[in-house]
This record gives sequence, structure tokens and C-alpha cells, in this order.
Amino acid sequence: MQRYFIQLSYNGTEYHGWQIQENTVKTVQQVLNEMLSKLLNQPILVTGCGRTDAGVHATEYFAHFDATVLDLKENEDRWIFKFNHALPEDIAIQKIFPVHEKANSRFDAVSRTYQYKIHKNKDPFQTNRSCYLYGNYNIEEMNKAALELFNYIDFSSFAKSNTQNFTNNCKIYKAEWKEEKELLVFTISADRFLRNMVRAIVGTLLDVGKGKITIEEFKSIIDSKVRSNAGLSAHACGLYLTKVEYPKNYFDGGSK
Repeated sequence: MQRYFIQLSYNGTEYHGWQIQENTVKTVQQVLNEMLSKLLNQPILVTGCGRTDAGVHATEYFAHFDATVLDLKENEDRWIFKFNHALPEDIAIQKIFPVHEKANSRFDAVSRTYQYKIHKNKDPFQTNRSCYLYGNYNIEEMNKAALELFNYIDFSSFAKSNTQNFTNNCKIYKAEWKEEKELLVFTISADRFLRNMVRAIVGTLLDVGKGKITIEEFKSIIDSKVRSNAGLSAHACGLYLTKVEYPKNYFDGGSK
């Protein structure tokens, strides 16, 4: 048996998140398990680099699985074509490569980056790909508030309630709002994220941008460690997982 990583992307609109569930709702993990098991003629269980909620997208996502050895040296493009031909249009695999037997797409990741996209003018081509929010936002104040995130490690105020996290501590590496053509884009990177954390941070920063709360009140919300004190979670449709990083030379040394 050989362990493989796949790099993929997906539009999460039609899925109830990444992780397979006990009920019959469709998830990205479920679709990949079924496709790979059928094409490789063996039971395949895919482990992803993290959860994404219902309606959330990923432009860069990694997952791993174990399978009998595939002939990739000269046939990688053929395998990728076969996988993508069998997948629905909203999921695409870009790469497949062998890794060492203990490589883990979830626990070995050292950082993840998300982007949240907002369009302020109604645009049918952004439906389910960006969040439509009417009105003006003070981006300068939102960025000042975002800088405060670097002063904290406990983000309980932005964590989904009743989860069994060992810790709510995270280290933020980047948090910044920018205007990109017709879009307002928030980029945030960290060593790990709590469930619903990014959408809760975005919703609370938008309250700063609309003048509903001050930067001092934003800091007080974080200090409180109480989720109900923070703003509403931003809609899932605007959220993208855009980058997952692993240790340097992590992918060297996989079986060929």
C-alpha cells in the first residue's frame, strides 16, 4: 500500500461541507470516497486537511488516502484525467503524488489561509461565490481592528459553541482587508482555525466597519471569550480556503 496526497479545489455551494456525515446529505469527502473507490476498485477513505462548512469553497485543498501502488511516473496526467472525468463539475483534482506512510494532510499542515469576498453591487455572476452586502464600510477601521488579532491567542469569542476542542488557542500570521476591483476581500492566515472562526471574525469586523462597535469594544469582545458577545457569522458563500502549507521539504522522499 502507498499513501497519496491529492491537491484539489471545489465549489462548496451544493455540499454540506467537507466532512462525511451520518445522514444522507452530500459532502465533498463522500463524493471523493465513492469516486476513488470505484475507479481504483478498492475501498478508499480520504482524509482532508480540515473541515469546511456547508457552502464554503476551497481553491487549494489537500487530502490523503492509502491505495495499492499507482503507476504515476509516466501516467499522472492520465490518472488526473480519469479522476476528474468521474467527478462532478464542481470538484477538480490538480495533482496526485506519493508521500511517506505517516504523512497526514490534516495534522501536518503548519498554516492555512482563508479569504472572505464581498461584493457591494448586485452581480448575478457573483451569486454563491461572494457575499452581497449593501452599504459603505470603513476599511481603515476594519484593518485597525484586524491588527488587534495579533495580540491574542485565545479566540473562544469566535469559536462555535459546544465543540470538543482541546484548546481555543491559535496564532494569527496575517489579517488584512483590501479592495480588489469590485470586491472587498479579507485575508487571514493562522496555524489553525476553530470551527466557524473566520466567519465570526468577519461578521464582527463588519460591525466595526459599519460603526456598530468601536475597536475598543472589538478588543473587549475577544477578552470576554464569549461567543454571544461577537457579531453574527458572515454568510458561508463568501468564504474560501485558499492555501495550505506544510513543512519545508515535506513532500520529498515519498515512494515513487
